[in-house]
Amino acid sequence: MATTTSSQIIPQLLLLLLPLLLQATLAATASDEQQPTMPRLDCVDKCGTMDIPFPFGIGTGCFRDGFQVLCNHSRAFLPDTGRTATQENGNPNLPLELVSISVASGEARVYAPVSSRCSTTNATEASVAIQNMYLETSPFVLSPTGNVFIGLGQSAEHRLEFTSTPETLFHCDTYDSGELASRDGVCVAGCCAAPVNQFATIIKWYTNFIGDVNMAWETSPCCYAMLVENAWYNYTRPDIDGNRTLFNKFPGGVVPVVLDFAAGDTWCPGEGQPHPPGYACVHGNSSCVNTIRRTPGYICKCRDFYAGNPYIPNGCQDIDECKQGNPCTNGGICKNRLGGYDCPCKSGMKDDGKGGHCTEVFPLAAKAAVGAIGGILLFVILSFTIILHKEKKKMKEFYEKNGGPTLEKANVIKLFKKGELKPILKNSNLIGKGCFGEVYKGLLDNKLVAIKKPINGTVLESDQFANEIIIQSQVIHKNIVRLIGCCLEVDAPMLVYEFISQGSVHDILHNKKPNKVFLNLDARVNIAAQSADGLAYMHSKANIKILHGDVKPANILLDDNFVAKISDFGISRLIARDKEHTGSVIGDMNYMDPVYLQEGMLTEKSDVYSFGVVILELISSRRAIHVENNNLIKSFLEAHKKQEKVTELFDKEIVITEDLEYLNSLVGMAVECLTLDVDQRPTMMDIAERLLIMSRSRKISYV
Repeated sequence: MATTTSSQIIPQLLLLLLPLLLQATLAATASDEQQPTMPRLDCVDKCGTMDIPFPFGIGTGCFRDGFQVLCNHSRAFLPDTGRTATQENGNPNLPLELVSISVASGEARVYAPVSSRCSTTNATEASVAIQNMYLETSPFVLSPTGNVFIGLGQSAEHRLEFTSTPETLFHCDTYDSGELASRDGVCVAGCCAAPVNQFATIIKWYTNFIGDVNMAWETSPCCYAMLVENAWYNYTRPDIDGNRTLFNKFPGGVVPVVLDFAAGDTWCPGEGQPHPPGYACVHGNSSCVNTIRRTPGYICKCRDFYAGNPYIPNGCQDIDECKQGNPCTNGGICKNRLGGYDCPCKSGMKDDGKGGHCTEVFPLAAKAAVGAIGGILLFVILSFTIILHKEKKKMKEFYEKNGGPTLEKANVIKLFKKGELKPILKNSNLIGKGCFGEVYKGLLDNKLVAIKKPINGTVLESDQFANEIIIQSQVIHKNIVRLIGCCLEVDAPMLVYEFISQGSVHDILHNKKPNKVFLNLDARVNIAAQSADGLAYMHSKANIKILHGDVKPANILLDDNFVAKISDFGISRLIARDKEHTGSVIGDMNYMDPVYLQEGMLTEKSDVYSFGVVILELISSRRAIHVENNNLIKSFLEAHKKQEKVTELFDKEIVITEDLEYLNSLVGMAVECLTLDVDQRPTMMDIAERLLIMSRSRKISYV
């Protein structure tokens, strides 16, 4: 048999006698079947120095079901926590002694005994001490977040069992490893810990030696297991040395454990739903919060900015933040109000409210700041005025340099202000870019327009530019893009044209996208005829002869009805009949008249040559490239010279046997335009008439 010391007998006798001492109190506190939902006015709310807030209470009518408290010599107990049967080791199920109660967090702290096993000789052992806690019929559960299971000893096993459904076992083993075990504050080697990660109502914990106890009894005769509040226990090496050393550290052999409680066994009622019978959250400033127990339950909490006991009428009182020190960080005076507080400034001071800063209405620093700000604003305004004046002066200089006074007198087109065009000149509106400049699309006076913004230095200056604009504005023809107006308030004047929706012939012919627009042979001949008519008008019917100088598919645009319109003759010079020689016209080398390139003589026959290249590109859909070994012109001219068939040079999408003679007629017309003998080239008027006859001879269709 194991020997028992006097230090062991006294706590055990006290534990055995305690239930007997409480029987009279239990009988005196027997209550009616209907428990109160609020305490009587004469209820005692303290046991010794411990507060006993409702729903806890001492005496009949002073507590809610399951929250009775017994007060015995200033010590408070929870007598009704479940079973009344005896524990497995024969000890009765004792009441749990209360340590503290918190209605705000829904927690109660109680004392729980430490399980221990000791050996006092190498031949005898103490019996295993099994500790239990029964909560299954109470409103309490073991808190899974507030506790930890600790084991201490050398070569010992420690077990924590939850015997409620589902049954769970937590365990850890301890071994001594010399130096590592000597580190105070660190639970290693002779100490082990296991988390308590679930709710439980029936708990058992115990400890036992592993293997031969003779190996350790002299240096570490005891092993312990305890369920204890998180962070409450701090490990030290002496805890596993000596005989029952740990009990000297914890008088009575007990440690605090955290229990969660619920005020009711239902979930909180939803918005608009009636309260369940015996509803605990009776105060208007209290709210119901569902617990996370494994069974339905709720606790009551005071709403934000209120504190007190939410389980009693008028228990949640407004927090007077002003009595807790001045919370106003702005230097104002704290004024409490329901649900918060305000921080108005003192008289003669000004603030934007809570969180700001109270200052004198007009202190010296404020005056200095206002003066400084005023000075900065004045400087900014003056600077802006100067910049604006300089900008206006510069725009005026540009306007005069670009021939503004001349165009004003002519009164032939609209002169736009820079600010009117600026909203359109955005990257998102950019639709074209080339050596001449950039083209933007936008709405102007509720009409779609194309704005050409030239590169600086690519346009004529002063009267030359103004005269060209006057001539262009007078060109009104159905096959020529109309000039609407211009802006002269910039270094390089911007030109505003009517917007042509379908883009250029070049883009349509060479677009490789699946959704490209297809032009059949009739449509292409019609485009050639309309373009020739526009060029013939420029050469022969305008008030002054206009040479385009850059005829190519990219400068032939198509409108919604696929009507061709000549564009971009603005970069050519308006040549007087007695001054046709110039070296300043810049055009596309792929379409340029070689005679003009050699002699610098630009004539209407130069445009005829370029138009011949356009005809070849229309019937072949091949690009005109100015290189020796890949030249569209060279291929057609050589085939025509050898009187060979050119069927393989035609666009396969438009070639049918019935149209070969028609296509060969077009090739013959193009070859006439491309002859190096300028005098042998036909005029644009002649080409336009012949193409018009050809187009009318067939039924025109568009695809």
